[in-house]
Amino acid sequence: MVGGKEGLLHDAAGRADRYLEGLKARRVGPTEGAIERLGSLGGPLPDQGEDPASVLRRLDEVGSPATVGTAGGRYFGFVIGSALPAALAANWLAGAWDQNAAVEVMSPVAARLEATALEWIRDALSLPPSSRGAFVTGDTMANLAGLAAARHAVLAGAGWDVEARGLFGAPAVTVVVGDEVHVSVLKALALLGFGRERVVRVPTDGQGRMRADRLPELSGPSVVCAQAGNVNTGAFDPAREICERAHRSGAWVHFDSAFGLWARASPPRKALAAGIEDADSWAIDAHKWLNVPYDSGAVFVRDGRHLRAAMSGTAAAYLPDSVDGEPMEFAPEMSRRARGVDAWAALRSLGRSGLADLIDRCCRHAARMASLLRAGGCQILNQVDLNQVLVSFGTENETRRVIAAVQQDGTCWCGGTVWHGTTAMRISVSSWATTDDDIDRSASAILRIASERPS
Repeated sequence: MVGGKEGLLHDAAGRADRYLEGLKARRVGPTEGAIERLGSLGGPLPDQGEDPASVLRRLDEVGSPATVGTAGGRYFGFVIGSALPAALAANWLAGAWDQNAAVEVMSPVAARLEATALEWIRDALSLPPSSRGAFVTGDTMANLAGLAAARHAVLAGAGWDVEARGLFGAPAVTVVVGDEVHVSVLKALALLGFGRERVVRVPTDGQGRMRADRLPELSGPSVVCAQAGNVNTGAFDPAREICERAHRSGAWVHFDSAFGLWARASPPRKALAAGIEDADSWAIDAHKWLNVPYDSGAVFVRDGRHLRAAMSGTAAAYLPDSVDGEPMEFAPEMSRRARGVDAWAALRSLGRSGLADLIDRCCRHAARMASLLRAGGCQILNQVDLNQVLVSFGTENETRRVIAAVQQDGTCWCGGTVWHGTTAMRISVSSWATTDDDIDRSASAILRIASERPS
């Protein structure tokens, strides 16, 4: 029988608190036994409902041990940040509010917090004051929204209304990417009808930066997709030169900058993304370096009219007509989770100095990790200017062995990649929770495992 909520939320809060406290001592990856026990959560849909307290207990007792400890300080995989305390607490409160952030009248507080958080992000990253933003699920949808605005703008410039008429018979659009383009950009291009394979690729340098001097001569509707923060090395495409060359021919410049753009919040690292403010659109994640709960990203477009034109649907009689535009008119979704609540709480709790310190601390930790591993005889494959570290342990087989053994050991979690033909361990330091001790423990575990020889 389905029961009420008396005491349930208090129980949930207690279980969540115990889970977070336990991360300090537990292994980062789940055991095989914990994963096997997930089978008890399956089976056919029960005929009768279960008491909510029992549902929560089962979820915690079976589900919690099978999680990956991404909320702790020793997870270094996939550029995943953990949720700041204020952002997590705000997320819980927002869940209780259960607000739909589609239009302002549905939730004035969601609309206000979203607008404020976007303004704060725009300011912290020194993007043009005129740019308009929207919260989305993550960098993939931010890329899609930014590139949809680009598609609208360059085709409108050629006299074509793509939202009304589609791509059938439309003027061809030249899309330029770097050889190190992220898969999220290619996915967005495919969803927008541009295709993954008809792009023009530009060579990159040894760190994965686009060679601006190799940009092709462009004419007609054109979009250049650049990158801030290579997912392997953390390197930045030369924004100022790319924008100058592309804009000379009237092309739109879009930056995929899931985590790299946050470097602009750090005074010592702002120069890494110098000139990126000259672009036309930017895609970022908030659930990476802003450390808000999943899922959360944002898109910004210099001229918000292009974003609104690309994202607006056909007017419905029951929806309000707003001169400045409703939140849903700048994002792919109509009904939307109030992501601005989490971001507002994170930024309010950090402030400008705290955000800068979060970025700087992660970069210092990455440099420390690289230094410890290099001193232990490992090869560091990239310039550690940001939060990414690429490590080789010699041969491909040995590197793969170390990666698998580190994940099995549980002290920390690092993933693998292939960089310019070399198999490598990829370490991403993105969490507010990471400490010097976490780095030292993790480096020690990695070096211990690397020194072991298989029997």
